[in-house]
Amino acid sequence: MTPRRATVLVLDGVGVGEMPDAADYGDAGSDTLGNLARCVGGLELPFLASLGLGNIHPIEGVPPTASPVACFGRMAEASVGKDSTTGHWEMMGIVTDRPFPTYPEGFPGEVVDSIERATGRKVLGNRAASGTRIIEELGDEQLATGGLIVYTSADSVLQIAAHEDSAGPEELYEICRLVRERIMIPPNGVSRVIARPFTGRAGGFVRTAGRRDFSVDPPLPNLLSIMEQSGIPRTGVGKIDDLFNHRCLRTEHVGSNAEGLDVLEQMMKSVRSGFVFANLVDFDTRWGHRNDTSGFAGGLREVDDRLPAILEHVGVGEVFLITADHGNDPTTPSTDHSREYVPLLAVTRSGRGR
Repeated sequence: MTPRRATVLVLDGVGVGEMPDAADYGDAGSDTLGNLARCVGGLELPFLASLGLGNIHPIEGVPPTASPVACFGRMAEASVGKDSTTGHWEMMGIVTDRPFPTYPEGFPGEVVDSIERATGRKVLGNRAASGTRIIEELGDEQLATGGLIVYTSADSVLQIAAHEDSAGPEELYEICRLVRERIMIPPNGVSRVIARPFTGRAGGFVRTAGRRDFSVDPPLPNLLSIMEQSGIPRTGVGKIDDLFNHRCLRTEHVGSNAEGLDVLEQMMKSVRSGFVFANLVDFDTRWGHRNDTSGFAGGLREVDDRLPAILEHVGVGEVFLITADHGNDPTTPSTDHSREYVPLLAVTRSGRGR
């Protein structure tokens, strides 16, 4: 029997227009690709255009094509929410009917007290904040006291930042694992507890590539668990295994989109059967959350430049899907995820648009 392979590439946060219920999430008018293209005077994405990206949604600079190479469409999230865990889970057949809890005013006293008792470290911050800003603000105090910078966002996350000289990455991971397993459980069962190690000194604190996410266990069965039971190999690129709490998947972590594309291209050459699940997170973490339109546009050009060499290795009978998990419109006042449709481009060796 000829080996078969399916690949899913998630452009994290690359939405294609508000969903009908976007206003319920505070996201009316969000349109990640459409608004971004208008903001930067048009996007230059000739390869994605040839696949049919412009056929999905109006995008300045990416016109529709009469003969797209890929099958194309857009997907609406059936789950309640707009976070990475919910989006990736739904791709694997898990539809969630209630959102994970969020804490826009910071975490309640019982959570803070529990963290301090369990770790022996004082909690600093405890509010919704930009990760880079709160580290710059509290980095000196964290180094001096050994406290933990705890913060959140509009998403269902509890993030813990510590300087590597105060708590090395492995120690920080153990702290986050403890908080995940013993403290952030229902009714405070956030989607993810995230470790955020940083280095440097005042005026130049820098988050490292050592981010680690500790998620809740995904419900069973799901497509990954079914593939595992059937003996189908499963390989991830980026934060995929974090989102599934390291269940049913082996992932190669990367520090950037560029590194993720390098690893994916190598996998397309060497992993000849099974399922490959890849995430490019820079669109979300580096550009969407920071409202960096030029960085976002540049990242899309990088993907457009790299895709031809990657898709060259799609064999007969295989499928390569390009999609997203939610939106993250860098042109709106919000710096958080947006409730949007996501693109779907399906490429096969002999694929033809229809």
